[in-house]
Amino acid sequence: MKAQERDQLLRSLQIRFENNLHRHQGHAWEQVQARLEGSPAAVKSLHAMESSGGEPDVIGHDNGSGQYIFCDCSAESPPGRRSLCYDREALDSRKENRPQGSAVDAAAAMGVELLDEAQYRKLQQLGEFDTKTSSWVATPAEVRALGGALFCDRRYGKVFVYHNGAQSYYAARGFRGLLRV
Repeated sequence: MKAQERDQLLRSLQIRFENNLHRHQGHAWEQVQARLEGSPAAVKSLHAMESSGGEPDVIGHDNGSGQYIFCDCSAESPPGRRSLCYDREALDSRKENRPQGSAVDAAAAMGVELLDEAQYRKLQQLGEFDTKTSSWVATPAEVRALGGALFCDRRYGKVFVYHNGAQSYYAARGFRGLLRV
C-alpha cells in the first residue's frame, strides 16, 4: 500500500471513529492509531475491509491484550463481499452456477475472521445493521458437518439467526469481518 493510500485510510478511519463515539466510549483515536502504526498487516486488512464497502470501526477493546477490535459497520452487508457461498468445501461441491468464492476464504485472504453469532448480536447493540441484507456468521462444526451454515440479519427490530445449505449464495448475503489490532 502506498503512503498516500495508507494516510487516506487512516483519515477515513479517524473520521468514522470520531463520528461514532458510542461504539467505543472511553477510547481515544491516538491510542488506536498507535496500535495501527505498529501493525502494517492490520492496516492492509482494514484497507481490504474498507475497499469492499465494510466501513470498519472500533467496536471494542480487549483489556488483557490491549487489542482494539474492528468490525465492519456498514449499514448493510458489505457490497463487495456478497454472492459468496460459506466455505471452500461448499464452493467445491457446486457443479453448476458456482459463485466467485466463499466467505471463509475471502475473510482469510483479507486477514479477518467472520463474526460468530455472539459477536454479531453484540454488534447489533451498537446500531441497526443488515435490515435489508444478511451476513454469513462463523458456523459451529456440528452444523457445518451436516452441510449447513448460519447467517444473521435484523428484521422487525430483532436479530435473527437462520440456516442454509453452505453451498447457497445470494446477492443480498455477504459477511462481516472482525479484526483485532
